Formats: sequence, structure tokens, C-alpha cells
Amino acid sequence: MTASAALLVPLLTGAPACGSPTDDRKLQNVFTDAADEYHVPRSVLMGVSYLQSRWDTRPGTPSVAGGYGPMHLVDTRRAQDPSTSQEGRAGGPAIAAGPPGDRADQPADLRHAARLIGTPAVRLRTDAAANVRGGAALLAAVQRRLGKPLSSDPEDWWDAVARFSGTGDAASAATYANDVFALIRQGAHRTTDDGELVTLPASPRVRPRAADVQKARRAQEVECPPELDCDWIGAPYERTDDGSYGNHDVADRPRDQKIEYIVIHDTEADMSSMLHTVRNPKQPSWHYSIRSSDGQVTQHVRTKDIAWHAGNQLVNARSIGIEHEGFLKQPDTWYTEQMYRASARLVRYLAKKYDIPLDRQHILGHDNVPGPTASSIPGMHDDPGPFWDWRHYFDLLGAPLRATAGPDSDLVTVLPDYAGHQPTFTGCAGAGTPCAAHGSSAVRLRTAPDESAPLVQDPGRRPKGEASTVDVDDLGARVSTGQTFAVAGYEGDWTAIWYQGQRAWFKNAPDHPTAVGARGRMVTPKPGLSEVPVYGRALPEKDAYPDGVEEEAESPLPYHFLAGQRYATEARLVGSHIDRSEFRDVPSPVVTGREQWYEIQLGHRIAFVRASDVDVIESQGSEPTAGQAAPPHD
Repeated sequence: MTASAALLVPLLTGAPACGSPTDDRKLQNVFTDAADEYHVPRSVLMGVSYLQSRWDTRPGTPSVAGGYGPMHLVDTRRAQDPSTSQEGRAGGPAIAAGPPGDRADQPADLRHAARLIGTPAVRLRTDAAANVRGGAALLAAVQRRLGKPLSSDPEDWWDAVARFSGTGDAASAATYANDVFALIRQGAHRTTDDGELVTLPASPRVRPRAADVQKARRAQEVECPPELDCDWIGAPYERTDDGSYGNHDVADRPRDQKIEYIVIHDTEADMSSMLHTVRNPKQPSWHYSIRSSDGQVTQHVRTKDIAWHAGNQLVNARSIGIEHEGFLKQPDTWYTEQMYRASARLVRYLAKKYDIPLDRQHILGHDNVPGPTASSIPGMHDDPGPFWDWRHYFDLLGAPLRATAGPDSDLVTVLPDYAGHQPTFTGCAGAGTPCAAHGSSAVRLRTAPDESAPLVQDPGRRPKGEASTVDVDDLGARVSTGQTFAVAGYEGDWTAIWYQGQRAWFKNAPDHPTAVGARGRMVTPKPGLSEVPVYGRALPEKDAYPDGVEEEAESPLPYHFLAGQRYATEARLVGSHIDRSEFRDVPSPVVTGREQWYEIQLGHRIAFVRASDVDVIESQGSEPTAGQAAPPHD
């Protein structure tokens, strides 16, 4: 497959986002009528709209670039005027949407579109039909400006589509166009945020232009796939005036330490703040930043070196950290399709380079990284949050999440329909304030198979025994899409899993499943052991430390892994530690032990157990049927 086609899988419908009927073809007809009116192939118009917004309307709510509606038409005046900012779709506080970035051109200009169709600009911000008409008129105008006919052949529009992307980078424009044409070739259908089913029929004869994405030239430092627009702004490695140093460690990975994880963050800041932070030697660092408005990638730390991004030295030492511009409480403003796609391309490139499995025990959210010690757990981060669309992200990675075993399996993978699954959250716009209904990757857990049962309690996050809440930042009683857990029981429409040492229940009705059968390995305490300790890091044994290197003290986590319980595992590793006690111009030695450890899915976060404490069990279960397989889903 071409680089573009590799990011596109068959896109299947989900449940309506707001419970409205899916037989309303209004938006589908809007695309047809606008394409006919402006003599643009409907497949081109729909393909561009999907890349712009995934056909979501979000009436009156701009992205960070100031883009509105299904065509993501950009109103630059409102993008640059703080007084016209809007609330995030999930109920986040009002913010000023930033300018669309360093674009040489902005063909998707909302006010230009309004003039072309003779409609007030305000209608294109709030009326999906006017927005689509404006997008069709703009595409036709770009085609004419290029001196090309308004042809019915989609392939004649490739250059206009590339220009419509608005990027000044030739490789990025070609990538955008190839994504559109790969989508047209493959077809798609999806239920939008308004609950409408929209379908783009497949056109198998249409082909992307694969060769055009290989033209990028960039600084030697940048490690990036050629089809992405990537820059380099280095993080400083220097002494600081307080006698310390920052803000990363010199290393020689993967020769001295295998890279096993990629950690997905959001910044809870805009790009200018991100760049200010990463250039400050007293602040944390990360390897890459991705801009929301257009997916532009900036690298800060070489992948061979260790950035300080995860709050856990073992994970830092074995991972690459990627920050995404945005705020987890405002997903529709910041988590753009351009950012998702650029991120997925970067992760595919890095995973292939370093042989990192594309699964949820290796592609982690920052919220999945364990506290290294018991005392550190309450302060661990919760980004990218419950509104990050892990299911869509893994589709883009080319590793779609799906059932790998039948419903009788003793392992399950969490897999709700993102758009239709809308658990209650509070705290987006203030403590206790309900968030607007929104699709989510998170599934909430209870102490019994009943909607009125208390939420499970996290003794690490709340060591004084306080109850878990439905606050958007509270991870104490939830699991996330793609995570795999051992089954602890069934009752009616409810499934129980082993979670942080307790039995935790979630609703998993056949007509609205939130988990599917999985195949894999589990660990359980060896016979004769009533409990095994769990840790937030895998350290080497005491006699592995050389003279002059202080032994790192172990700190078991406050969770109980008891006899008879089981936890999924996908990784086995040896303990290691890196001494960071002094500034060095060469990599610090990696202290590597002999003892083996297993990484387990203990709760929302991963954890580690000694291999000598546990036995490995292969899951049991039938093969999935076609109906159970939960095929790739948008």
C-alpha cells in the first residue's frame, strides 16, 4: 500500500452520537446537491470533508484553527479575535482559537466561500448545508485557478485537493491529497456527531499518487517519515544555575536500552507555551510536538536520548514521548483529524524503526503510565483523557482493535463504540459541572453488576479511602479502549474483570457491547503464594548495581494481587535503572539485572510483577465469529 492508503481501513458505522435515527440522509443529500451545483465530483467533495472534519458538523464551534462545519472552513477573523471564542464541545471553558499556523495559503477560507455562494458568513459557521456548498464552491474556484476543467473524473482534481489542504509544504500537501484519494478508492461510512449516517461509496479505480510524498527535504536532525512536515527545535542539555541539569538525558538507545513504548500526551497548553517549556532546561522535555491546526510535527530530542515526559524513569528510559497540542476537556477544538493522522504516521514510522508492537500495552497514554512509587500515584497525569479516540487512532495506525476470541474467552478487550458511548462526566467547565454529552473511549467500573452500585475505589489515587467520582480527571474507576483484562465473572448484561486487586463490573450488553473477546496471556500468583507485590517500575536486583552506583529503593504499589486473580500481559522484560546523579557528556551506564519481570494491565495504568512470583496462563476461548469480530470501525 502507499503511505496514504496504509492509514486508511474500511470505515464502518457506529451508533448515533445523540441517539437520533440513522435513516436521515439529509447531510448525504447536501453533499450530492452541492457537488451537482458546483460541478465537483461528489466523491472529491466528501473525501475532502472527511479529511477536514470526519463529516461532523459541530455547529458554531470552531477548531483551534478557526475552522467550522463539515468542510472545516476557516474564519481567520474569528480565529484571531479572542472575543469570538467558543466553548469546547465537551463543555470546556471558552478559549481563543489560535491562527491556522504557518500556512502559505488558506483556500478553505470561510469568508471567501460566503462571497462565492452569496450567503452571510455567519450561516457557514452554523448551517452545515451552507458550509458544504461553500466548500464545493471553493474547490471549484481552486480548480479554475489551476487552469483545469470542472471534470467529472475525480483524479483530475488531485492538484486542487492538494492545494485545498492550505499547507505550504509540498510533501504534506501531497500526503493530504493522497489520503483523500485513498479514502475515495476504499469508501467509507460513518455516523456523525449529529447521528446521521453518511456513506461514501468505494471507487476502486481511483488511485493516490504515491510518488509525490517522497520530495521532502529537512534538517538532518529530524527523524520523521518523508510524507510529514517536520521541523527541529532542540531541547537544551545543559547545567542549570541550581546545580542540576536539564532537560533530558544523553543515551545511546536502542543499543544501551531497548525502546519499548510510545507515550501519547496532550500538552494542556497551546503550541507557543509548549515550545517555551521544552526550550527551558528547568522544565520537562519530550521527543515530538504535533500542532493541532494542521498536524505539523516538531522534534525536540533525538530518539536515541531519553526525554523527561512520563513521570516514571523506567518508562522514560524505554519510551518516546509525543505531545499533542490541546486540552483534554476540549476535544473537538483541539483533537483534529489532521493531528490524529500526523500522529499515527509518526507512530507507525517509529514503531517500525524500533520494533514496537502496535497494541495498548506498548502504545500508552500518559494516563496509562504507572506511578514509580506509592507516594507518586496521586500526582500522575491523566492526559490525553477519556475523549481521545483510541479506536479511530488504531485504525489509522493500521492495527485496528477487534475481537480476537469468542464471547466465552477469559480475556476481554475494552472496545465501546466511540460516538454512541457517552458516559457522564463532570468538571469540563468547573468542578462538579456536567460536561456536554460526548463520545468517549472510557468505560466506568462499579463494585457490583448494578447501575446504582458504587464506583470501584482506587487505593493508590485516593489513599484515604475517598470514593471515586465521575470527574473527567478521575481515573479511579475506569478502563480505556484497547486495554485487555482477565474476566472475573458474568451476570446478565454485566462483565466483571480483575482490576487493581478487586472484582470490577461494567455493563456489556449484547446490543451495545463495551468489550469483546480476546486471546492472549495472563499471569497469576504461583501455587502457595497468597499475594504477590506489584510495582510501578522493574528494577534490577541488588547485586546488579556496580560499585559507586546507589541502589534504587523498591516501593511496592498499594494494590493487592491475590491468589486466584489474573491479569493480562503482553511484555516480558529485565529490570534496569539509569543513574542520573550527575551531568555527563556521554550516556550514563544502564544497570541491567538478570531477573525477569512481566508488564501487566493492572488497572487504568500498567504495572510490573516479578516473573518468579507468577505463572503464565494462555487464555481459553473459541474463535470469534464474523459478528463478534468487531471489525475496523471509525
